Amino acid sequence: MKRDYNLEKRKYVLGGSVVIVVLIYLFRLFTLQIMSEDYKKNADSNAFLNKTQYPSRGVMYDRNGKLLVYNQPAYDVTMVMKEIINLDTLDLCRTLGIDKDYFERRIRELKDKRSNPGYSPYTHQVFMTQLSAEECGVFQEKLFKFPGFYIQRRTIRQYNYNSAAHVLGDIAEVSKKDIELDDYYVRGDFIGKQGIERAYEKQLRGEKGVEILLRDARGRIQGRYMDGALDKTPVAGKNLTLGIDIELQQLAERLLEGKIGSVVAIEPSTGEILCMASAPTFDPRLMVGRQRGKNHFELARDSWKPLLNRAIMGQFPPGSTFKTTQGLTFLEEGIITPDTPYPCYGGFVHAGLRVGCHAHPAPLPLVPAIATSCNGYFCWGLYHMIGARKKYGSVQKAMSTWRDYMVSMGFGYPLGIDLPGEKRGMIPNDKYYDKNYNGSWNGLTIISIAIGQGEVTATPLQMANLGATIANRGYFITPHVVKEVEDEPLDSLYTTKRYTKVREEHYETVVQGMRAAVTGGTCRAANLPGLDVCGKTGTAQNRGKDHSAFMGFAPMHNPKIAVAVYVENGGWGATYGVPIGALIMEKYLNGELSAQSEQKARDIQMRRIDYGVHER
Repeated sequence: MKRDYNLEKRKYVLGGSVVIVVLIYLFRLFTLQIMSEDYKKNADSNAFLNKTQYPSRGVMYDRNGKLLVYNQPAYDVTMVMKEIINLDTLDLCRTLGIDKDYFERRIRELKDKRSNPGYSPYTHQVFMTQLSAEECGVFQEKLFKFPGFYIQRRTIRQYNYNSAAHVLGDIAEVSKKDIELDDYYVRGDFIGKQGIERAYEKQLRGEKGVEILLRDARGRIQGRYMDGALDKTPVAGKNLTLGIDIELQQLAERLLEGKIGSVVAIEPSTGEILCMASAPTFDPRLMVGRQRGKNHFELARDSWKPLLNRAIMGQFPPGSTFKTTQGLTFLEEGIITPDTPYPCYGGFVHAGLRVGCHAHPAPLPLVPAIATSCNGYFCWGLYHMIGARKKYGSVQKAMSTWRDYMVSMGFGYPLGIDLPGEKRGMIPNDKYYDKNYNGSWNGLTIISIAIGQGEVTATPLQMANLGATIANRGYFITPHVVKEVEDEPLDSLYTTKRYTKVREEHYETVVQGMRAAVTGGTCRAANLPGLDVCGKTGTAQNRGKDHSAFMGFAPMHNPKIAVAVYVENGGWGATYGVPIGALIMEKYLNGELSAQSEQKARDIQMRRIDYGVHER
């Protein structure tokens, strides 16, 4: 009998199809019963309630032990979707002080697994955060009317001082991205968003705990499971001691009222930030509680950008404060000696190019050139360095060498401060000029960088670090805000000396020049009795009124503080930079201002700079 091969094949196809269907069902059952946690959660939720115990967030102190940031009680409203029955929505909204639209929107957000990846109807979801004790008390009295809703105790941040907002930072509810990056967080948790709160989030947050409670068939709490044997106690966050002197910080912010700018002070021997003020600023207490979102939005819309930390994010021409770096470079490279004189007949004049300067005796060597802030001197130095073909072979090699010196002094790249958002500033290299001038350029083309103008920009932090480097005679420790972390060593970055390419002996020459600037040069207003202040003014040109800058340190020997001041459109360096810098040093070194200095501080505080109403 002839075989039917088509029928034979059909038998195998049908059999294979049945096997595949069975396997699919088995895999689905395995997924639902073994792999999926939904059934387990459903079962467990009938018997157990896992109640998260939030740790106390670490507090912050200033360098003198004054409490800056602490915690105060607050309360969250959580909900378990599967437990909500016969809810009187209007009564709930009235009790919590919200409208029905907010309620419905919040429920949609919680159920949206794209924005809330950890959602489950059997687990607690955070409905509202940061209720005050009074609001919580009202809700607590009516809680029995809202099955499925719970109260979760936690803490929120509070601030003892209306100061240092940019440094301290703030916390806010986690975003979807925060949750994706770190599985520690779930929706409703809080995380550091700016400043120290963000930079030291892992140290400050601590570790969550959990309390496992037993429930009966009606969902009523019957007590702790196994008498708490499986509970996990929360671990409090670590406390931080900052390098900030809060009184010095408050003085710096006072002096910047009505102005746009920054003040940064560093302890040279440790790299600790003593104060970091940015103006305009804001009250850190605006970033606390349920109004944080509204307040942040208004601050973000402000055209004067009060949220911008200009100390580390502002990139400005350093002006004449930069001349110290040029003197150091020329000395180390052998372009000049301390006794090398350069002419200055109203400025640098050569080959039809003129860079102006104010009246002073000339020719003069390096020390009086620093003291009088002579533009001509440093322009001649750069011109001779870039044009030294016998030494470097090409302008490109000379430029590359110059740039390496600037980078070694902390310019051109972020210093690495323990705050988020630090900018790098700008130090041009030979490739930059080759691109912009088609490879045809020389020292005259770029002469303005010798006096901290042109393409050169720096942050106020970098300028203050320059002061600390000169004070240390050739090295700096990476500036940092946090002085001590509880039970944890600081990162080695903040304890290691970083040496520049210039020898100590050349720094001594520049120190003499900066001291001469205070005793009889452009920084005479910083000549404080008994403190041996060293300083350098800076007047940076821009499209409007000049910026006022100052960089200095004190005392001359065994320095305790280095300061940089930058006031946008403040005019001459001696107008705002020098007097503000002098007051900061006096306050820190003497512990208080004299009666005369206090009057000067009040006068500066009351002075306002007219910036107009244009967008910045």
